[in-house]
Amino acid sequence: MSDWARENVSVLTAAASAVALALVFGAVGGIIPSSTLPRASDAVFAAIPHFNAAVSATAIATILLGWRAISRGNVKRHRNFMVTSFALFTAFLGAYLYRLIHVGTTEFVGPEAVYTYLYLPFLAIHILLAIVCVPFVIHALLLAATRPFEDLYHTRHSQVGFVGAVLWLISFAMGIGVYLLLYHLY
Repeated sequence: MSDWARENVSVLTAAASAVALALVFGAVGGIIPSSTLPRASDAVFAAIPHFNAAVSATAIATILLGWRAISRGNVKRHRNFMVTSFALFTAFLGAYLYRLIHVGTTEFVGPEAVYTYLYLPFLAIHILLAIVCVPFVIHALLLAATRPFEDLYHTRHSQVGFVGAVLWLISFAMGIGVYLLLYHLY
């Protein structure tokens, strides 16, 4: 990467985070019209939540394997797992937003008490963690992409990456919990 990118990782993190979150809020808020994207079959839309649950479970595994690799000093393996985790996150987000733009949110059909006291707080925490983890993950990835490995020890890559990975893991796990509540338990 260029020297400019290396010196402006924080600016790039802010810009990339703003774009990513604008896409999410645009889709959630109905600002992105469904006519901008081709429409898939109902079977594809029905499969997306199950696909995303599998992607989330796989991402949890790759994040944990990446963590294990770096704890054992295997930088190349760590990098590969974390890039894979980010690719999985991107696939999840793309599928989620595509379905959201065309179909909207899924209604919780369980009991009102479960909705009020379990589902909504659980969903709110999941969403908050998913939002908060974005700049941490992007910052850690940009630090790694703009520097040779040896230089990462002189940055906050490991601290930022640790926070991002923890938030990411919890968010993915809670996302699977939301999926189970919506599509299997009720």
